[in-house]
Amino acid sequence: QVQLVESGGGLVQAGGSLRLSCAASGSIFSINDMGWYRQAPGKRRDLVATITRGVITNYSDSVKGRFTITRDGAKNTVYLQMNSLKPEDTAVYYCHAAITTREGYGMDCWGKGTLVTVSS
Repeated sequence: QVQLVESGGGLVQAGGSLRLSCAASGSIFSINDMGWYRQAPGKRRDLVATITRGVITNYSDSVKGRFTITRDGAKNTVYLQMNSLKPEDTAVYYCHAAITTREGYGMDCWGKGTLVTVSS
């Protein structure tokens, strides 16, 4: 059993900052790519940022220069630092991780999401 738990969402004014965290726990052998996705009301879930085990990052054009994704391998945790937030960043943010379990299974794991609301 593997679990991802996000934290750090909340309400912030436009121009403000938030830091999201996502910790993976359970029967983990290794974690490959990790990432953040978001889903606004009535819209599809879209990629925000990803980070590989080799710490190669990728960002959607809408957040480049404002958001930073990092990871702590020792803690099995991925972070998303969000600066200069805009009302259009309002969404439920989901953590994703590609995990190999101790039993040898490959799993695509998702967190339950954390709500970020940016007021104008």
